[in-house]
Amino acid sequence: MRYPKRLTRVLRAGMVLIALTLIDASAAGEKVDGVAAPIYGIKIPEGYRDWRVISAGNVGAPVNDVRVKLGNDIAIKAFRDDKLPFPDGTIIARLAYKQITSQENNKALGRVPSFVAGPATNLEFMIKDSKKYAASGGWGFGQFTNGKPDSETVHKACFGCHALASRDFVFTHYSP
Repeated sequence: MRYPKRLTRVLRAGMVLIALTLIDASAAGEKVDGVAAPIYGIKIPEGYRDWRVISAGNVGAPVNDVRVKLGNDIAIKAFRDDKLPFPDGTIIARLAYKQITSQENNKALGRVPSFVAGPATNLEFMIKDSKKYAASGGWGFGQFTNGKPDSETVHKACFGCHALASRDFVFTHYSP
């Protein structure tokens, strides 16, 4: 059966988009399968990799990782406007990668050592909903490794750590 050229192009384009989506998710070691994290019920938000950068940094030994913080549009506006407390609907993502040495950078820059992001270690989300998460300062937390929620024990520690932050339980500052 022959399809009209236009339909064939649309079908091919759709197949390419599906393939690219699968490649992007598998390259990050993530399977967005909709499984919710314990305690807070947070799932990996669709499209979070298209969010804008809030900040980047690294944590030294013994963790030795590179971290990138991303925010949805509500988060970015709040950071830019220095609006505290953060409004409901704010979502902050933290992507962590093992810190590895870059021989290419070392050679090009003439410095040792130069570090870059290596394999992904885990992914975290903070979601602001002052009613739903009232018991934890208005924030819900989700941490995922290889696309799967981490244990309940890990999630029980989230709010205790963030309670130390003086900016509405958020450590990150906006880096324009």
